[in-house]
Amino acid sequence: MERRALVSSMIVVLASFIIIQVYGENSWPVARFSGGRYHDQMQKMEAYKASLLRRDLISLSPSPISPSSSFAPSPLPLPSPSPSPSPSQSVTPSPRVYHVTSYGADPSGQTDSTEALLAAMSDALNGPSNGFLMEGIVNLGGAQVNLEGGTYIINRPLRFPVASRGNLMIHGGTLKASNNFPTEGYLLDLSATNGSDEYNYEYVSFRDLMLDSNYKGGGIQIINSLRISIDNCYIVHFTTNGILVQGGHETYIRNSFLGQHITAGGDLGERNFFGTAINLMGNDNSVTDVVIFSAAIGIMVSGQANTFSGVHCYNKATNFGGIGIYLKLQGLTQTRIVNSYLDYTGIVAEDPVQLHISSNFFLGDAYILLKSINGVVNGVNIVDNMFYGSYKGVEIVQLDQTNGAFKKVDQVVIDRNNARGMEVKATVARGTVQGNGSSWTIDLNSILLFPDLIKHILYTLSTNRGSFPRHSLRNVSMNRVLIESDVAVPATVFVVADQGKSHLS
Repeated sequence: MERRALVSSMIVVLASFIIIQVYGENSWPVARFSGGRYHDQMQKMEAYKASLLRRDLISLSPSPISPSSSFAPSPLPLPSPSPSPSPSQSVTPSPRVYHVTSYGADPSGQTDSTEALLAAMSDALNGPSNGFLMEGIVNLGGAQVNLEGGTYIINRPLRFPVASRGNLMIHGGTLKASNNFPTEGYLLDLSATNGSDEYNYEYVSFRDLMLDSNYKGGGIQIINSLRISIDNCYIVHFTTNGILVQGGHETYIRNSFLGQHITAGGDLGERNFFGTAINLMGNDNSVTDVVIFSAAIGIMVSGQANTFSGVHCYNKATNFGGIGIYLKLQGLTQTRIVNSYLDYTGIVAEDPVQLHISSNFFLGDAYILLKSINGVVNGVNIVDNMFYGSYKGVEIVQLDQTNGAFKKVDQVVIDRNNARGMEVKATVARGTVQGNGSSWTIDLNSILLFPDLIKHILYTLSTNRGSFPRHSLRNVSMNRVLIESDVAVPATVFVVADQGKSHLS
């Protein structure tokens, strides 16, 4: 009470100071006020002080205090320098974060949350917007569907209910398919169409999610969309595809883990693994720092201009029929695979055109297979890789010419790879032979990849005889190089053969 009285006294003194200051600045001398005018001014001052006192008492007391009848109700007509807005003037902004439990989703995973999750997604997709991204794609301004760290059971795909939306994130929890989930469905489904040839979605992010398909379909499906981000996701128990990207371009998959079965290698059921972890049926996509620990195929690629870096595939061993990365597009591959780890599973490329494989590590007899479909291999670089095997004579690069031989081989560089316990194969071979005679043959079949194909030869013949014999290249058939001289001399012949270039650079 003493504190309230002190505050009230201070307010009264302050009010008196303000009134005196305001009226003291008047140009009228005090002596000129008449008795009645002075009395009126004093009444107004007292009323103003009383109003301040009442206001202070109301703010300190939980119950309202009625104004005293001895004070005049009219306040002094002074403008407030900074009026506070009334409650009716404040505007509450619409939320951009949609918490799924607010819609009735069960974070314990005991009951079905499909409808609640779809409702939250619908509100997010139909929420406030900020113009457009690509033409026709509504910019949602960074709206978020927050799973709040819960586990949610769903009985059908969470298919985006409307198309033509962008700048949205779904993050922070676990989605698990129920036992009734459709076997061809995907937990998260960006397949809604906007009815035109334009992109369906742009800049949608899936982050910090665990997706458990419960052996009832796939994880994420992205159809005809642009700049989609999948980051820090753990996708398991799929039977079709962990991630399917069809059409569109620029889907970036980063820092994620995928496997049909949760294992860390050496699984007794590995030979029975099936499904595909990542299926890219579009262009300009990127997979970076991703681990694929179980599936028949790690990454299936049927679109151009994709890049892979920091990928670790130990999905299913080659000896069991597994493939780490399968480039199933003939004629225009345009794919780069760098700084990756192919662990007991390799790379298959059909009729590769513009393919770069570099700075990778292949373990456990894993190798690169070039598969002929129409007999074309062009613009392929396989360089600076490391291979480690079981000393069983497995070649680091192999050809599958079941459908016909490679007939169009150009600009192919397979060189500078190193191997332990495996056999090096290359398109550039070097050999040396010594002898005393007029004919020298160097067999390069143990190194050269393509049978009976040498396009360019460089050779030197050196002898310590005083004479200068005439010599020439006589034959290069069956990957054997024949050099002959006009006279018999003791000589050393050094040869460099190139299979891959149609012209000298």
